[in-house]
Amino acid sequence: MSISTVLVANRGEIALRIVRACRELGLRSVAVYSDADAEAAHVRHADDAVHIGKSSASKSYLDAEAVLAAARSSGADAVHPGYGFLSERASFARAVADAGLVWVGPPADVIERMGDKAAARAVAAGAGVPVVPGSDELADSDAAVAAAAEIGYPVLVKAAAGGGGRGIRPAASDEELRRVVVEARREAASAFGSDAVYLERALPRPKHIEVQVVADGQGGVVHCFERDCSLQRRRQKVLEEAPAPGLDEGVRRAMCDAAVALAREVGYVGAGTVEFLLDTDSGEFFFIEMNTRIQVEHPVTELVTGLDLVALQLRVADGEPLPLAQDDIECRGVALEFRVNAEDPDDDFLPTPGEVTALELPGGPGVRVDTAIAAGDVIPPFYDSMVAKLAVWGPDRAAALARGRRALAEYRVEGIPTTIPLHRRLLDDPTVVAGTHDITFLEGFAM
Repeated sequence: MSISTVLVANRGEIALRIVRACRELGLRSVAVYSDADAEAAHVRHADDAVHIGKSSASKSYLDAEAVLAAARSSGADAVHPGYGFLSERASFARAVADAGLVWVGPPADVIERMGDKAAARAVAAGAGVPVVPGSDELADSDAAVAAAAEIGYPVLVKAAAGGGGRGIRPAASDEELRRVVVEARREAASAFGSDAVYLERALPRPKHIEVQVVADGQGGVVHCFERDCSLQRRRQKVLEEAPAPGLDEGVRRAMCDAAVALAREVGYVGAGTVEFLLDTDSGEFFFIEMNTRIQVEHPVTELVTGLDLVALQLRVADGEPLPLAQDDIECRGVALEFRVNAEDPDDDFLPTPGEVTALELPGGPGVRVDTAIAAGDVIPPFYDSMVAKLAVWGPDRAAALARGRRALAEYRVEGIPTTIPLHRRLLDDPTVVAGTHDITFLEGFAM
């Protein structure tokens, strides 16, 4: 590889995951860290580390200038952003490229186009990918009401620059719509720096299905099958599964083909995820957005395909063609991923930062734990509450569920409440066991 040193512009388990991939490829890795992460695992395992600021994300991991300065001072020739923080900020990707460094991700203009949800809808439609009936960017509340009259209630008001489930508000009437448009604009401006919003028809009980794609920028684009991400709380994913249970094979093929077509249409490079809503009544699916980065839930795809998606990211960023064709990728067995968050599911998921006084990780066949936390570590209050991802694989869904139950029973975290008890309850629920849950299921789940 022509890349020799990769600056990892992230923290926690994903930073450690990238550091490990670099080591296997013979690449030098450089970690960045805030005051709160001076003793963190990603810092200890990297070949070098650079302090970039205070504990708050805005003064460290979101400080693009500090991260770029770290890349220059450490001799890095590439930057891998992981997920979150600066990973989908087109201006940062452009600054990395302008500095003469390799950006491990799609070009800045692709991030820009796909990051604007309204623009992404237009790209998808141009590629022949079905989109949820909706509107263009709305000028005001009157325009929203007029658009809703054509689309039909209920609708969702969505921030055009939104992501991660934020900036979305439902409305079922003209009066409610006028109110939430104002609220959504205010929220969007605060969260994303843009108050642009648009409408989409709200599907009553859809499944959330996403397709993993990888592209090399030389015409090679493949999909790595799909994941079901329907178990969500407040539009934040909790448990993911690959492949999607009960999905019609014809729908699966059409959805995966649509994801590849969209990646080709936009000139994608690297690993990305095309997200769809599946109408469980009609069997129709609709594009909703594209995540232009590695996903939190990439381990389930790795478990069912045997691929190393982070290594593929690094290779195609280095200019290599994809080392495999679509027919080389097979989906074997079933994998589940449980997000372990420092939150109390019995107290409205209140964040629970603090010291992990004792920790026992599950193991055995088909069990993978991605984490950067050890006993004695302190979970800081400054960042996302996810502290680990437990992923399990089985030759079929029943075996994967059984393995998940066993691994969750072994998983012991003391000192702070976590979401592990929630996952144990979910795997005993008949709807989850049957695989018939949709995105509304967890909101009504008895904790």
